[in-house]
Amino acid sequence: MNPALRDGGDWLELPAPGSFLRSTMFSSRLPGNLRPNRLSERLAAKRRSGAAILDLTESNPTQAGFAYPTQAILQALADARSLRYEPSPAGLPEAREAVADYYAARGQTVEPERILLTSSTSEAYSYLFKLLADPGDEVLVPRPSYPLFAFLAALESLRIVPYPLVYHGAWALDWDALARAVTPRTRAIVLVNPNNPTGSFLKKDERKEVIRLCAERNLALLSDEVFADYCFKPDARRVASLADVEEVPTFCLSGLSKVAGLPQMKVGWMVLAGPAPERAAVRERLELIADTYLSVGTPVQHALPQLLALGTSVREQIAARVQENLASLRSAVEGTACCALDVEGGWYAILKLPRTRSEEDWCLELLDQDSVLVQPGFFYDFDSEAFLVASLLPPPDTFREGIRRLLARVSLH
Repeated sequence: MNPALRDGGDWLELPAPGSFLRSTMFSSRLPGNLRPNRLSERLAAKRRSGAAILDLTESNPTQAGFAYPTQAILQALADARSLRYEPSPAGLPEAREAVADYYAARGQTVEPERILLTSSTSEAYSYLFKLLADPGDEVLVPRPSYPLFAFLAALESLRIVPYPLVYHGAWALDWDALARAVTPRTRAIVLVNPNNPTGSFLKKDERKEVIRLCAERNLALLSDEVFADYCFKPDARRVASLADVEEVPTFCLSGLSKVAGLPQMKVGWMVLAGPAPERAAVRERLELIADTYLSVGTPVQHALPQLLALGTSVREQIAARVQENLASLRSAVEGTACCALDVEGGWYAILKLPRTRSEEDWCLELLDQDSVLVQPGFFYDFDSEAFLVASLLPPPDTFREGIRRLLARVSLH
């Protein structure tokens, strides 16, 4: 089954990486088939019928029942300075200082001049792919992982090459496979810390080996840290961020979407790390790319210090919610034919079901018979059956009932 991209609520069938086809008038960087996949089509039909769906795929915090400081957020956006256009490719100084303060509160020193604002982490990836690679070059990404990478790379005419994460009671990098994946066309290794959807953090010994490989093969390191604030328990082996890497060019990505539960504000950032002598040249070229688009709005930049401060309460609510739902899930699967894989952080959980049917069949049956929506593992490029991915973000009552119905359905088989 092809990987899929959720776009505006629909999952689209996408070709496998590297198989984007040239049509009569459209670029080969775009998929030829934009038809929603079977699960999305079945979901649309179900909703048209008026059925109430228990959505265990919800990833939008603004629709998950959290209490936002509404008036304070609106007031933060009502800054008269926003009426004056002040183009700044890297982002306004005040906004970058606010991001530096966010890192300081986490015990990390990140100077404002090492920060560059973007409208999202997706845009940050597009900037970095432009910076580091030529058409036809390769970028290594983890498997399983979020399916957006293939699409982002295709839009830059790059090739995505997966490297496996392996599970033996906990997730880890497969070192031999990662090293074998590097070719003369490889330009960067992407880490997702913690990974989406496995929730696994990079460990200190893994950090050392990845940096060594990048140094030996002249590769850049891209660390997606959007879920870094959401960890379920302390672990001294864990790497919180790669913002302090000095050995190789490194770029750490995050943004308001997860940090403050505000995806609609469209502010992300990257932190430039690596050898100090090279950072000036990196920053100069990134600012040239950013200056071409100037995509981050002035109002949200002026509001960023307040939004980051206000986001603390939302982040705490999200953290409490995902912890509660994870505990509920672990309790519910005890003694059943399902198991919940170990997860260290993030917003997602992975269920392993009996291989009596395909992941797609499990998802379609759950939707048709039980009005429960979950994602199949193949959406995230799991290489075997049968895994389902559930968001830990829904309201607890919704989550518990959805899991109850799922386990009841499994018991029938």
